[in-house]
Amino acid sequence: MSRRSRLQAKQQQPLSCQEESPQELQAPEHLQTRKRRTAEEIKKREDGKIAKKHQYEIKSCWPPTITGGISPCIIIETPHKESVTTDFSRFKKYRFRNLFINPSPLPELNWGNSKDVWLNILKKENRYAHCKHFTSLHSSLQPHMRSILLDWLLEVCEVYALHRETFYLAQDFFDRFMLTQKNINKSMLQLIGITSLFIASKLEEIYAPKIQEFAYVTDGACSEDDIVRMELIMLKALKWELCPVTIVSWLNLYLQVDALKDVPKVLLPQYSQEKFIQIAQLLDLCILDVNSLDFQYRTLAAAALCHYTSIEVVKKASGLDWDSISECVEWMVPFVSVAKKVPVKLKNFKKVAAEDRHNIQTHTNYLDMLEEANSGVASTAPGQLSPVSTGGIITPPKSTEKK
Repeated sequence: MSRRSRLQAKQQQPLSCQEESPQELQAPEHLQTRKRRTAEEIKKREDGKIAKKHQYEIKSCWPPTITGGISPCIIIETPHKESVTTDFSRFKKYRFRNLFINPSPLPELNWGNSKDVWLNILKKENRYAHCKHFTSLHSSLQPHMRSILLDWLLEVCEVYALHRETFYLAQDFFDRFMLTQKNINKSMLQLIGITSLFIASKLEEIYAPKIQEFAYVTDGACSEDDIVRMELIMLKALKWELCPVTIVSWLNLYLQVDALKDVPKVLLPQYSQEKFIQIAQLLDLCILDVNSLDFQYRTLAAAALCHYTSIEVVKKASGLDWDSISECVEWMVPFVSVAKKVPVKLKNFKKVAAEDRHNIQTHTNYLDMLEEANSGVASTAPGQLSPVSTGGIITPPKSTEKK
């Protein structure tokens, strides 16, 4: 081939590429169409997954709705599901029947709507249910065993300078956990009790005692591993619902509302410390009696406040009338007569500020006081175990017997 023919061949080569270019230019269009279809399919699949997820979340919220709990998922998803709206309307009257009877006793707040705050508190009160009949689920337990256990927890709280809120959280955890179990042996009560206090202290205390200290106060009955294992069991049984409105929280709220004069200072204590611990000591005694679980926490705190003030103060602070608390007030009479015999004084604790002393849980001879109150009511049932005969619980010596 001559030099001229070779040059002509090279010049003709781009022309052949141009002839084939239409087929090659179509490839990107096919790819774009394919990508577009794939994106649409992915979007459809994701929409399907989201729909299924919403459906699952709604279904998972039905059990607490039926039992009277408050489920925010249903409120959010109701407008999108007609069937859910219909079913939700059946339970709406049941779930909210006690929430709008009384107006909010809270004053106008500069950080929120007082009606909404009050409504949320009442919702939480109805959500955390408790019952005194948990002893019927455990054949080897007697009501006095619970009294001894809670009295011991009161003493542990005073030794470690724990707050009253910590004790009442532990009491609530214990009572609600026992409702989820069956046939628990009395030898397990101390482990359940100290674990309840261990969980509560981690929620409430700034510097909570270490697990070694909780194991130490059991005098070898409960090891650190036992407490950790029981903690996981309790958290699962309680479904991680660990924020009830305790009795002492209601008492704080009532006294604050009654004494409140300056709205911006609503978060600062406005009441007397002596008055607070006087009523709190009555509630400490009452909570040792299993019959106290017949009443809501807000009713117990209102009845105790009524004994030391008046029904007018209770109406102003709690929004409850006499018909709502009369039964609890009458039940509390023998406990009040015993509690008023014990002098009330503020105790000093190391590293506790003077304005916070009333919030530290204290202990006195509550078991003797409880026995005296029960003898006044003549409510001792035949065949009940006495505090001395309830084996399986290691009760520490009295404070006066300690070195």
